[in-house]
Amino acid sequence: MTTVVRFPPALGDWVRQHLDNGVAPGDLRGALQERDIAAEAAQAIVDAFVRARRGERAMPVDQVELSPEPVQPYRYETPRFRDGTSLVTDNRLVRVAARAERPMLAVLNGVFSAEECEEVIALARGRLRPSTLVDPRTGRDVVSGLRSSFGMFFRPAETPLIARLDRRIAEIMNLPVSHGEGLQILHYPEGAGSAPHYDFLVPSNPANQASIARSGQRVSTLVTYLNDVPAGGETVFPAAGWAVSPQRGNAVYFEYANSRGELDHASLHASSAVTRGEKWVATKWMRERVFVSA
Repeated sequence: MTTVVRFPPALGDWVRQHLDNGVAPGDLRGALQERDIAAEAAQAIVDAFVRARRGERAMPVDQVELSPEPVQPYRYETPRFRDGTSLVTDNRLVRVAARAERPMLAVLNGVFSAEECEEVIALARGRLRPSTLVDPRTGRDVVSGLRSSFGMFFRPAETPLIARLDRRIAEIMNLPVSHGEGLQILHYPEGAGSAPHYDFLVPSNPANQASIARSGQRVSTLVTYLNDVPAGGETVFPAAGWAVSPQRGNAVYFEYANSRGELDHASLHASSAVTRGEKWVATKWMRERVFVSA
């Protein structure tokens, strides 16, 4: 099965520039994977630019075709996410607008109030830092157009507001609050997006191996949209054919790890480029065990 994966045009500029400077394609693929770009997507993107430079195909702009190598079939189990058309949590009614089975995902309405969204943005704004990428020539983190976003993390229960949201999110995700990583805030200006990636940790480097040893694998994600985006910015699941529109207070939830330690590659996802306005999101990752930071 061939899947079309989209990526920010700035990613293409980054790949072309490094190829022009003589960086080996393998080093570029490794650099992309260091920033959690799915290995299949990293290979497809870099290989497409290599082939275009050889004159074998047109130069890609913002998408490539991905024909992933066969992986062990993922065995779907009873979801952690609860049944029902709504969830009552923290004295707040969260409605389930849609569900999918493969990958297991749910679109939720009313996770945060409008006031909570505004407060979180105000708390995060002054602490944002540009997203970075490993430069394959130096091994150093550099500001890059790969994601073109800005981000920060709150410590768990850092403020009364964050503590309240952490508790609510844990109830929605049906895992103890102690299993959650710190709430991440990302800001995507107009034109920004992210390349296809997985949220589970691939144990291909010492940092991920150590993190999994401390806290177990990531098992689920909740992405809550903090503002209305006039155009673009959808959370896209290319293998599943889903695209979730960013609307203030709403969220998309998805799972990707079962009790056998298998990982669901159908959870591949990306943020499409914001074509008008800006996008703010709050992301929570849940672990198998109590989260212990480095």
